[in-house]
Amino acid sequence: MAAAGAGRLRRATSALLLRAPRLPVRELSAPARLYHKKVVDHYENPRNVGSLDKTSKNVGTGLVGAPACGDVMKLQIQVDEKGKIVDARFKTFGCGSAIASSSLATEWVKGKTVEEALTIKNTDIAKELCLPPVKLHCSMLAEDAIKAALADYKLKQEPKKGEVEKR
Repeated sequence: MAAAGAGRLRRATSALLLRAPRLPVRELSAPARLYHKKVVDHYENPRNVGSLDKTSKNVGTGLVGAPACGDVMKLQIQVDEKGKIVDARFKTFGCGSAIASSSLATEWVKGKTVEEALTIKNTDIAKELCLPPVKLHCSMLAEDAIKAALADYKLKQEPKKGEVEKR
């Protein structure tokens, strides 16, 4: 009796599965199943990928990495004479969350002053991208990359020792 009931249940389940609507293959890709749609958007359509001239005095470069997971992030900012960030670029070797965090970070720093950009926190990035706890290190890398790029920019603005003596 139990075997007959199990057989009917199996046949009913199979019939339901066969009639269930199929999702397009695109929606079944690994990133779509594992990541929030905001992460997938930044991963599939990253903003501001590339490099700026690191030798330029108005460009700050931040290079950070996470040895635990192998993610490496380079983020660069270009600052105008008024102290406003007019451009930002990134190159990231890492998972979808790391790429999305970098992409979002470049969008957020553009248009801000150097001081305003320092207020961007990893928790804000993680919240915007809906990152799970296991991926919070990606947003931390993005914050660290912003801070490193800003520190590099500020260092380039300080007069060199030879220039101070000439004055």
